[in-house]
Amino acid sequence: MPVEFFISALVTLIVVVDPIGLIPSYLAITHGLPERARRNVALRATLIAASILAGSALIGEWLLGALSIGLAAFRIAGGLLLFSIASEMVFGVRIGRQSQQAEQAIEEHVRHVAAFPLAIPLMAGPGAITATILLASREGDSTRLVMLLAVIVIVLTLCFVVFALAARIAKWLGVTANVVASRLLGVLLAALAIQYVIDGVRAATSGS
Repeated sequence: MPVEFFISALVTLIVVVDPIGLIPSYLAITHGLPERARRNVALRATLIAASILAGSALIGEWLLGALSIGLAAFRIAGGLLLFSIASEMVFGVRIGRQSQQAEQAIEEHVRHVAAFPLAIPLMAGPGAITATILLASREGDSTRLVMLLAVIVIVLTLCFVVFALAARIAKWLGVTANVVASRLLGVLLAALAIQYVIDGVRAATSGS
């Protein structure tokens, strides 16, 4: 049903993009910048990430066909990739890696931090792109595609709001709450990833 698809897509992208988990990276990237510059970085990163994910939803399946990659194979590979991201979240590796990428990017591309690493690969990374293509490839009418685009807008708008309130949220949640939230979201993402793999194996074995 459309409502179930909307909820599934919303939960999947929120877990994969993980707006709350991006707070440490955003604060590291924008450290030392004035408030107006921080807002500009957040807005540009949000628009770039939205364009990438919307493009993945619209032409991702066509691109797979052009490369002769079956949806079953992509579901399996995508599920394994998402599971890898989930394992990093559960074991606390992801935030540390994101912060390291952010620090390296600040040194090398100070003027382009909105595009890299904030928009790519932290917001619209391989996991988010994979999840978007998999959601867009589900059978259904054009209504589901419109709903998926709406979900992308909602999730990335949430990212912008989180960035705008990043300093306050970080202080309010504290270290312990951030760790617990990341672990719980990681477990949920792992379950979704396994489901993608199961769907891919079923599709491959049935010849669809």
